[in-house]
Amino acid sequence: MIDFIDKKFTDLLLEKGLITPDQLTQAVERAEQNREPLDKVLVDMRACPKDEIMWARAEEIGKIYVDLTNRKIDQEIADIVPEVVARRHKLICIGRVDKKVTLAMADPTDIFALDDVRMRTGYSPEPVLSFIDDVEHALDHIYAGDSQWQSIVGDAEDEINVVKDQEEIPDEVIVDAPVVRLADLIITQAISQKASDIHIEPFEREVVVRYRIDGVLRTVMNPPKAIQPALISRFKIMANLNIAERRIPQDGRIQINIKRDRYDLRVSVLPCLYGESVVMRILDRKSVMVELDRLGFHPDLLETWKKLIALPNGVLLVTGPTGSGKSTTLYASLNAINDAETKIVTIEDPVEYNIHGINQVQVHPKVGLTFAAGLRSFLRQDPDVMMVGEIRDQETALIAVQSALTGHLVLSTLHTNDSVASITRLIDMGTEPFLLASSVQGIMAQRLVRTVCSQCKRSVKVIPAIAAKFKEYNIPADTLRLQRGEGCDICAGSGYKGRAGIHELFAMTDEMRRLILERAPSADLKKQALSQGLRTLYHDGLIKVAQGITTLEEVLRVAVD
Repeated sequence: MIDFIDKKFTDLLLEKGLITPDQLTQAVERAEQNREPLDKVLVDMRACPKDEIMWARAEEIGKIYVDLTNRKIDQEIADIVPEVVARRHKLICIGRVDKKVTLAMADPTDIFALDDVRMRTGYSPEPVLSFIDDVEHALDHIYAGDSQWQSIVGDAEDEINVVKDQEEIPDEVIVDAPVVRLADLIITQAISQKASDIHIEPFEREVVVRYRIDGVLRTVMNPPKAIQPALISRFKIMANLNIAERRIPQDGRIQINIKRDRYDLRVSVLPCLYGESVVMRILDRKSVMVELDRLGFHPDLLETWKKLIALPNGVLLVTGPTGSGKSTTLYASLNAINDAETKIVTIEDPVEYNIHGINQVQVHPKVGLTFAAGLRSFLRQDPDVMMVGEIRDQETALIAVQSALTGHLVLSTLHTNDSVASITRLIDMGTEPFLLASSVQGIMAQRLVRTVCSQCKRSVKVIPAIAAKFKEYNIPADTLRLQRGEGCDICAGSGYKGRAGIHELFAMTDEMRRLILERAPSADLKKQALSQGLRTLYHDGLIKVAQGITTLEEVLRVAVD
């Protein structure tokens, strides 16, 4: 078991000046809350470079640090330690000399793990320190590579061919052991690669399995067309759906435990021309249980947003397309104001994450529990803060506005391209301008951009045409050094790893209220917002490009100049 907090390690970090006391306090709290090693938390926080943290950890325990990022691991050497042992203790065999093996371990001081390896293999283990995420990535690469895909797919195809030779395939027969293993592998691989969605798409002559990783779809395999019915049926069984019904869309949910973490998968099945398409949204509790400070807000924007969510009443909206991080921002905002003195209720479709201390309601239109109906009931629950998953119609918008006018803080989402356009959208829904002017306090638009991979990033020269773009927004370009990822095993050759938000926050002013009351067009509202200091999505994206967080291509992918 890895020690989560080691006093010697924390003292060494402070002594070397690698982190500040405030960063240490925040990291320790998160490590204890999530039961994660402190070095992993510090790396995830980007408190300082990974190698510096790991070398400090190695110095503290008296071991050598080995970076597995770009290290080629021999399959035969790795197989000396059984996979079940390697995954249980988070270690991987990277070398062998005579009767000694070198083990890259997340915790080289784990004597139980060393004894287990010694008893299982007969070799004498020599432990070295490696970063826990790198160890797990290496394990997934070694033990769940293309060979495993091909082996399971081959077994499933053989089983189905045998059944085909005998008789017509009933659903209960085709969902056999190889297909079960294939379905499990599709899910576990997606989670290990930190995918947000799994797509199983049927076409005329093939089936395509794709993962959405950092907002971009990647094809991971093409199983034979013959196993399509069995594979789809397996996912439908896992989601408690009707496997005999193939004519109408179905929605369900899968709960799965992997590496002591629980994941919820929101499943959508859609009948298509060549079979049923399955999309599974992976809901990871840890991905949204984050602090506002870690969402990539510009400091002045973060300060403004914190003031807005501390208001006693009003409407706050977060806008953007599906998958732009709206739910994460809302959950982080609710966490920031969640205390024993505040009554918070939410109505969502669906309830993605259960948060302690917050009363959450799942919509159920078939029995009349819609967003509007839930909001009306909320008012009799004496809440201080209400969160509505999405404003979709005039009735929900009207009740949300009226709730704000009667002394409640209402948070919700809306699908618009930018912050100011939300006003026009609400008016088009039928909400009276005088109600919006009185209730709306702030609107934030956001997008997610992929961040440059920290392992393979390099500086690139800025050409004059690009420098001119930054100068237009008063961003110093003389000493600008942009970052770009060259592509490595960690980022699967993409040059990107992880995502960060870019934001556009529009706060209500008296002049904006006047324009809204006059039903001014969206262009005039935008002009006024810019004159009072609105930083657009594109502008905020350029700032993050200048900071080396992302690239200009990524910003242009999600925002326009």
